[in-house]
Amino acid sequence: MFNSVINGGLDIKSAFICIITSIVLGLIISIVYMKSSRYSKNFVITLAVLPILVSTVMIMVNGNLGTGIAIAGAFSLVRFRSMPGNSKEIMSVFFAMTIGITIGAGYIVFASIITIVVSLMIIIFYLTNFGENKNNYKTSDIIVPESLDYDDVFEEIFNKYTNRYELVKIKTTNLDSLYELRYDITLKDGVKEKEFIDSIRVRNGNLKVSIHKAKDEEIL
Repeated sequence: MFNSVINGGLDIKSAFICIITSIVLGLIISIVYMKSSRYSKNFVITLAVLPILVSTVMIMVNGNLGTGIAIAGAFSLVRFRSMPGNSKEIMSVFFAMTIGITIGAGYIVFASIITIVVSLMIIIFYLTNFGENKNNYKTSDIIVPESLDYDDVFEEIFNKYTNRYELVKIKTTNLDSLYELRYDITLKDGVKEKEFIDSIRVRNGNLKVSIHKAKDEEIL
């Protein structure tokens, strides 16, 4: 049987064990995600920081049903009454609520320790290359005339300029007279975006073509 390190109450030793374990496991989770998935820096930093925040909340609940219900209600309020944000903004809200709950439970010193540790983690992550996306992920929007068979018309160009591409969205525009195609692409090293765009414009009748970085929520 496994025994909890905080069975006898939260002390400096058990708090230290929880903090270190949360940091190590959070780093493992974020690194595994980076190696196996398409990712953004904000999201992998969030993965690294969340375990220590969640573990803090669980320590504060510690079997107290009333506290658990109050925390669930507070998080539900944030979820349904706030504007949607990216992973960094959501983590920051969760961070602030975690510290507030910890202080409200009377663990002033522990709340201070968690604030310092998590703040240092966030600052270090953002000042270093941790989670930096080295792959040239882009999103390309291409307008094509209604009469153009777009299934294979750009295949040669994509094979020449990209390592990978995927058609992820199709919609009509301009009173349904044109199609807008959205591709997720990874440009090859050294490829100039202007050359790629010019090649696309030859095939789509010189209509609008755009390339931009994929947003964080598009990479999750």
